[in-house]
Amino acid sequence: MTQLMTNGNQTMMAEFLFSMFPHLHEGGLLFFIPLLLIYGFIITGNLVIFIVIQVDIALHTPMYFFISVLSFLEIWYTTTTIPKMLSNLVSEQKTISLAGCLMQMYFFHSLGITEGCVLTAMAIDRYIAICNPLRYPTIMTPKFCIQLMAGSCLCGFLLVLPEIAWIATLPFCGSNQIHQIFCDFTPVLSLACTDTSLVVIVDAIHAVEILASFLVIALSYIRIIMVILGMPSAEGRHKVFSTCAAHLAVFLLFFGSVAIMYLRFSATYSVFWDTVIAVTFVILAPFLNPIIYSLRNKDMKDAVGRLFHYKKRAGGAGG
Repeated sequence: MTQLMTNGNQTMMAEFLFSMFPHLHEGGLLFFIPLLLIYGFIITGNLVIFIVIQVDIALHTPMYFFISVLSFLEIWYTTTTIPKMLSNLVSEQKTISLAGCLMQMYFFHSLGITEGCVLTAMAIDRYIAICNPLRYPTIMTPKFCIQLMAGSCLCGFLLVLPEIAWIATLPFCGSNQIHQIFCDFTPVLSLACTDTSLVVIVDAIHAVEILASFLVIALSYIRIIMVILGMPSAEGRHKVFSTCAAHLAVFLLFFGSVAIMYLRFSATYSVFWDTVIAVTFVILAPFLNPIIYSLRNKDMKDAVGRLFHYKKRAGGAGG
């Protein structure tokens, strides 16, 4: 049942309804089980990567520090949306409160922007390591890495705050149906019964953020590729390129889907394509990241092997 709040002469919505989810008898369970398995894999995969990097001293380098931060962020990034999606697939009440919707938008976008900043820091790290290796140890110190991480978090969690505070003041008194699989700015703002043209300015700010990160990463990797191609050793080229290829794949997957979703201004997609794009960066990208960073990375595979071999030996000794 839709809850209403009265404010003066206006009746405002206290909750929203997700209209994109099928009912249980319409096949909701068919989506629930695969999504639950994917969510379990995302949490487990990223948690293993995070723990392995923390306990294996061979991985205590700036590159793996940023990968561990990214894995930690992915766990919370997916937790802001997927558990609610799972609930909507099996529940008759496919609703979310206004406060819950605002919280979901805030943490989803804050963590997303933080991830974008961390990916930018990773590109800078690889640029210095490959293009200026002699100065790398003096530039990418542990202190500087922590500062970059702290700056990424600060950027992510502060930039979204004004927009969320503004949306919290808007009246919602028309339809309460959100045509998306989670609370997002455009679907929610379309339900406001007041002028939301200010969102164009907000869109422009987000566009500058996305394009600035994209430009830094793109220029870094263009320079990196040029240096790799100039290496005399084929083995050296292959080793360096395989490491950078993993980062580049994550970068393209994340920024590609985000750019399509948020760098469109007045352009509109059908509800189907909006959902497909949302699934790409909400579910698919976090699902592929552990695969890219573990199965495609020899150092990570060796570290995972050492961790489980040590646990096996410890268990055997204890017995």
